[in-house]
Amino acid sequence: MGSAISLRSDFDGAKLRLLARQTRNADQARRLLALASIYDGGSRGDAARLGSVTVQIVRDWVARFNDRGPDGLINGKAPGKPSLLNDQQRAALAQAVERGPTPYLDGVVRWRLWPSGFGKSSASQ
Repeated sequence: MGSAISLRSDFDGAKLRLLARQTRNADQARRLLALASIYDGGSRGDAARLGSVTVQIVRDWVARFNDRGPDGLINGKAPGKPSLLNDQQRAALAQAVERGPTPYLDGVVRWRLWPSGFGKSSASQ
């Protein structure tokens, strides 16, 4: 069993409750209130029940809070899928689109953007 990570010393329960009242982010407010209960002498299990999460998630919140302060308790944007094309390939694609199709090679006289899923149903095949 691992040892508990201690909370930052530059905050206290009252300060976190104040920040929870001021934020417009409900998830951040819930996390701040859970951590405030730890500052006030509550257990990590109490904080987990207050935040409706597991003790492991409270530990993750403590680590994020220690690293980045209250802003670390705001959900960040997921990085998403990495691009399949590198910068050189994207530039070449942009040039090809700007140049337009070659009718005898591409079989069309202009590029057209169809709505997603258009013509791709299994019934049409």
